[in-house]
Amino acid sequence: MLQQLNTYLEALKIQRWDDHRYYHHSRINQSLHFISACFFIASYALLFTDPALAGLLAWGISMTTRQSGHFFFEPRDYDHVNHATHDHKEDIKIGYNLRRKVVLMSIWAVSPLVLFLSPSLFGLIEPAVGLNGYLHDVGLAWLYIGIGGLLFRTIHLFFIKDVMTGLVWMFKIATDPFHDFMLYRKSPLALLKGELIDPMDHVNAHGDEITSEQGTEAKTLP
Repeated sequence: MLQQLNTYLEALKIQRWDDHRYYHHSRINQSLHFISACFFIASYALLFTDPALAGLLAWGISMTTRQSGHFFFEPRDYDHVNHATHDHKEDIKIGYNLRRKVVLMSIWAVSPLVLFLSPSLFGLIEPAVGLNGYLHDVGLAWLYIGIGGLLFRTIHLFFIKDVMTGLVWMFKIATDPFHDFMLYRKSPLALLKGELIDPMDHVNAHGDEITSEQGTEAKTLP
């Protein structure tokens, strides 16, 4: 049992390490992740009192800031730190790569229009009354889309990878706001100093390591 727990925790460290070193070079992206983490943590607290508002906050602010960092600011040229092309990094990404994110974000963006055109969601729910009711339904829809996206990819990983990888990834995503808050809390200050790209000295220090996604073990973030 203890060995299985250690294996799980090590896999979690590796996924976090790979995610950081491959996909978070831009200080703008890191800073947006810090902002996103703050609002995600707030939305987690709201889940217990106002799930609809939590959904609005998580998607309306947290996800938009988070994903805009990846889509607009993260470099897509050759990664000299990890010696990998952008296409290679997209192919080996365990979670949602940019192509999958386009699909997920499209579903998110279209859902308010669907509820506007069909307040009863084609007879599945009680139609909302007024603007507040509409926003309440949108918030719940976004919450369900988030949960659905998390479960879908987790189960998908069960088949294309293994159950351990899927469970580790699901836990990683659920706890990323807390991890990102600590990891990127200094990024806004670095950005204000004019540092647009993280020099990734901690990655260069382990440049001879091969990540788990390439078949062997990687070191964790110091």
